Amino acid sequence: MATQTPPSITGTDEIRGRSLLGITELTKDEILLILRHAHWLKVNRNSHRASDRPFVGKTLALIFEKPSLRTRVTFEVAITELGGSSIYLGQDIQLGKRETVPDIAANLSRWVDCVAARTFAHSTVEQLKEFGTAPVINALSDLEHPCQALADLQTIGEHLSDPTNPNFESLKLVFVGDGNNVANSLIAAAARVGMSFTLACPPGYEPNADILRAAESLGTANGAQITVSNDPLDAVQGADAIYTDVWTSMGQEEEAEARIKAFAGFQINSTLVAAAKPGAIVMHCLPAHREEEITSEVLDGPQSVVLDEAENRLHAQKALLALIL
Repeated sequence: MATQTPPSITGTDEIRGRSLLGITELTKDEILLILRHAHWLKVNRNSHRASDRPFVGKTLALIFEKPSLRTRVTFEVAITELGGSSIYLGQDIQLGKRETVPDIAANLSRWVDCVAARTFAHSTVEQLKEFGTAPVINALSDLEHPCQALADLQTIGEHLSDPTNPNFESLKLVFVGDGNNVANSLIAAAARVGMSFTLACPPGYEPNADILRAAESLGTANGAQITVSNDPLDAVQGADAIYTDVWTSMGQEEEAEARIKAFAGFQINSTLVAAAKPGAIVMHCLPAHREEEITSEVLDGPQSVVLDEAENRLHAQKALLALIL
């Protein structure tokens, strides 16, 4: 039977009231704290949401410039199960057009307790934080996707470690595809927790140079090897987990044809999976372009944990909200 006693939340005071724009803003201990709390919330979900709603009266504003399934649903369910409520602000507020981002941030701070923003430009979430007083969570920007990285670490911990006390130091994660916002956050997260990470991408599609440089340095200090390769078959050798994302993200539609040509050979398929460790898990943040960056055979296969990842967006974000609020 699941325990009703939450795990130690030492360190909560350091997270309370803070914003989260990028994964590097969290220490290793803070990441592990969030993951332990997320696991407890997941295991005790039914009893916890029925008996303990600590944030009645708290309101989360959701600013979304991009369409969403997982991010919107998981944030709304998370704050609801904690006892609070959410307000969805989509394209109708015309962020930065009808009203400036600083003005929107200042106004929202008078009404809501937290803001989760899914934006095109990372500078937008930075302005929401700078000009408002309510904590801001980056729910996706062109630079980072920290909430996805937290859910991914939770998923890796469940399948390859002990979710109550995850240890990533002997593991290797390989991302095959574009050095995009998800890859940037995963690189930073891996370096923080001491997990080796390789990004396999075509030349010209490398991750953010500053994030990569910082991760390489931090990885060396934490015993994790952070590398970039142009050979996906070589990169997945010894991989405990293989990860991919769409080759063309929202806002890059005009580049789709060129990207499909550039990424030919970087598809996660049965041949690539067979080159990794036996039983290596396969990950994708979704939505997937089937038969493009990943085959249906692998996406729906026995080594795929993509639905666990999707579910864990709820628990990781719920833990983050609980600790911030």
